[in-house]
Amino acid sequence: MKLLSNKSNLQILFEDNHIIIINKRAGDIVQGDKTGDKPLSDVVKEYIKDKYDKPGNVYLGVVHRLDRPTTGLVIFAKTSKALTRLNAMFVSKDVNKTYWALVHSMPPKQNDTLINWLKKNPKNNKSTAYIKEIKDSKKAILHYSVLKQLDRYMLLEIELETGRHHQIRCQLSNIGCIIRGDLKYGADRSNKDASIHLHARHIEFIHPVTKENISISAPLPKDPLWDACL
Repeated sequence: MKLLSNKSNLQILFEDNHIIIINKRAGDIVQGDKTGDKPLSDVVKEYIKDKYDKPGNVYLGVVHRLDRPTTGLVIFAKTSKALTRLNAMFVSKDVNKTYWALVHSMPPKQNDTLINWLKKNPKNNKSTAYIKEIKDSKKAILHYSVLKQLDRYMLLEIELETGRHHQIRCQLSNIGCIIRGDLKYGADRSNKDASIHLHARHIEFIHPVTKENISISAPLPKDPLWDACL
């Protein structure tokens, strides 16, 4: 899966002097990794440098990440003050994030809270969900509700209480709700573009500097299944 974004096609949903919010495409990596592929953070830096004719290096803080095959909202900090405050807000759970997922099976309940202990295996970059705490595991909590039933898929809305490695993908798979295209967590086939049908749909928080309420929804990728969800 190759990086799709460049500074000419960035989907910018919000920008001011302190933060910039991007609608990430499938295939983008938020921050540099061992693949050596150009990360979204570098693309945003190039955009800022060009737009504002900034000399030298551009400051940009990575506040949080999305998995490479996932789409949707990503916040970056344009100032160190904003980064410090946003980091604190994520720790204190003052940033509300809502995700949409298309899954293959109806969950056991229309609405539920899932509580597991997740353990990451760095060798295969995969997490496993347990019902009880084990060594090196981390508690994971999410809330889901069924928004819509399509012909072959269910649209779930998910709110995270914790932000663990592959949390939504792992916890949903654990109850038999495998996200479309997610081979790593049990899907029988991949999507053509190697994406998965998991989208960071909405984010709401108090701006770390101006204190205004920020409430933003990310448009869904252009895709017949996502279109059927609207």
